[in-house]
Amino acid sequence: MPQAGTRVEFTNLEKVLFEELGITKAKVLEYYVRKAPQILPILKERPLSLKRYPDGVGKAGFYEKNAPLGTPPWVKTFRVHSDSVERDVNYIVCNGLDTLLWLANLATIEMHMPLSTADQYGKPDLMLFDIDPEPPAGIAEAVGTALLLKDKLGDEGLRGYPKTSGKKGVHVVVPIVRGPTFKEVREFVRDVGKGLAREAGFVRSEFSQTKEPGTVFVDYLQNAKGKTMVAPYSLRGTLSATVSMPLEWEDLRKGISPGDFTLLSVLKGAGRDPWADLLEDRQRLETGRHGE
Repeated sequence: MPQAGTRVEFTNLEKVLFEELGITKAKVLEYYVRKAPQILPILKERPLSLKRYPDGVGKAGFYEKNAPLGTPPWVKTFRVHSDSVERDVNYIVCNGLDTLLWLANLATIEMHMPLSTADQYGKPDLMLFDIDPEPPAGIAEAVGTALLLKDKLGDEGLRGYPKTSGKKGVHVVVPIVRGPTFKEVREFVRDVGKGLAREAGFVRSEFSQTKEPGTVFVDYLQNAKGKTMVAPYSLRGTLSATVSMPLEWEDLRKGISPGDFTLLSVLKGAGRDPWADLLEDRQRLETGRHGE
């Protein structure tokens, strides 16, 4: 029977999903309830790719794009043809708290979202700079690159919104007015990365250079139809229950560690949502200005 106040019937609430920390499914549900006001506006109308850990993090998890058997009729789905698997895929669309709780009850730890919405799936409304360090480079080098990127975007009259990836990297997202194609957005990101690489010897802008030790790759490749990024405030399937955490630029300047932002620490924290204005801050992207 569904719990009071929701259409979701919770199961196995005492199941431990993060063994080293003793974090149960009930705690994961509490986290997503508490963060729903920040998560749901950004997830709205975005088809999700899920990573589930029914046996707990540290055990085998799996990615799931297609709505599982038994999906309730009140859960919205979005059908799109996948060329890679040569069939239609019914993605989950999380437009409300009930769906968010239903996903958490399925031991969905990670939620990955596209850079466009279902109603205009081929037209991006977000631009992503995925800043990925290669060891021995780490979060400090990723943060340094993000701060260089902030200045580069400022030269273009653009404002970026940073977040941790929840692992070793940093994401910078720019909300844009729809119009440019995914190809145009991808080339813009790539060209900005080339500019950063010319200015900073440790930055790389091409995929072929990503495994060079001690470098930082400004990844442009996720700016494509159907590609995703981990959603802001999503948990990650790490032993320490890290979070992909939206931040102020000042947070980056002070210095951060991925371990600063976990399910437990974020639940204890309070204050303004750094991404509260993201969806209202649509910016016009002028493409075709950075060609070599």
